[in-house]
Amino acid sequence: MRMRSLLLLVLLFAPGARGEPLGLGSAPDAALLHAWDIDIVPSGAGLPAGAGSVEQGKRIYAEKCAACHGRSGEGGPMDMLVGGQGTLAGERPVKTVGSYWPYATTLFDFVRRAMPFNAPQTLSDEEVYAVTGYLLHLNGIVAGDAIMDARTLAAVRMPNASGFVADPRPDVSAGSGR
Repeated sequence: MRMRSLLLLVLLFAPGARGEPLGLGSAPDAALLHAWDIDIVPSGAGLPAGAGSVEQGKRIYAEKCAACHGRSGEGGPMDMLVGGQGTLAGERPVKTVGSYWPYATTLFDFVRRAMPFNAPQTLSDEEVYAVTGYLLHLNGIVAGDAIMDARTLAAVRMPNASGFVADPRPDVSAGSGR
């Protein structure tokens, strides 16, 4: 019981418990906040300036992606990126860029944040546009001469765009405020 009382006293009178600053860290400046403000939403809001072609993407993919995802996105040792169309309702769905992903902008966001696996966030925005275009081309979604930029990428209609439930979530009623 004495230990609980002591712990309660420590917590009550510790810096921060009464709204006092702890003296840790510092306020981020605008440049630091901007560097972390990299999210891209389905509509394309937040896409950066720049552009990349499918042809450029083919070269970048061969250099930085093929070792994990296969020469043409067929997979191995990491996930398959191409194929799978028409399998989602089957017993063994194959979830790829072309069969599962609902938005091309989400693909851009993921590649930009997490790829290549051994060096995430090292691709330039132009390289990400190019690789995204190449992956869309491999899945038959854009032409081989496509140029991806903020406008063209946001306009891409993915095959599974209607396969996801729109907001509000089905488990939350529209007026619940959750």
